[in-house]
Amino acid sequence: MALLSSKIWSISLVLAIASLLSFTEARDHLVGSKPDAWQIPSSSDSDFLNKWAQSNRFHIADNLVWKYDNKKDSVVEVTREAYIACNTTNPIAEHKSDETKVLLTKAGPHYFISGVKDSCEKGEKLIVVVMSPRGRRSGTVSPVIAPAPATVVETPAVSPTSGVDGIKGGLVMVVVGILAAFVLL
Repeated sequence: MALLSSKIWSISLVLAIASLLSFTEARDHLVGSKPDAWQIPSSSDSDFLNKWAQSNRFHIADNLVWKYDNKKDSVVEVTREAYIACNTTNPIAEHKSDETKVLLTKAGPHYFISGVKDSCEKGEKLIVVVMSPRGRRSGTVSPVIAPAPATVVETPAVSPTSGVDGIKGGLVMVVVGILAAFVLL
């Protein structure tokens, strides 16, 4: 009886660890959730890219992915001041590939603008806020303060996502845990 209880405890422990690990996987975020999102926004939705960013949670080790025509545009990571001024003179990084992938390596705001000054001035720019490590992914939804008015684009609010990707990874880890439990038996 003690042996059965010990095995059940071991199985439970393996499953719990597997579930927790599944929420730390990095994600690729297609900017704007569509391939042609990196362009001058329509006048009816001039803050489209920042609204998209506000509706997602970004973590260290996630990737931002842009798909665009690199003969006409580029993605430039800049400081806050350069973002406001649409200044591409001293970028943090400049990306000119038609499929740009940027690894998010630190918490806090990241500022991206079009490499075409006129496009940036017409709204082709994006602020992404990366959560600190202590804000790890979980299956729960955190309360969020309402986003600032559209005139204050420098400080977007971050809202929760559904966690569907984490659940998918969690199911894989549960299967791995069950297989490991059978090995322990």
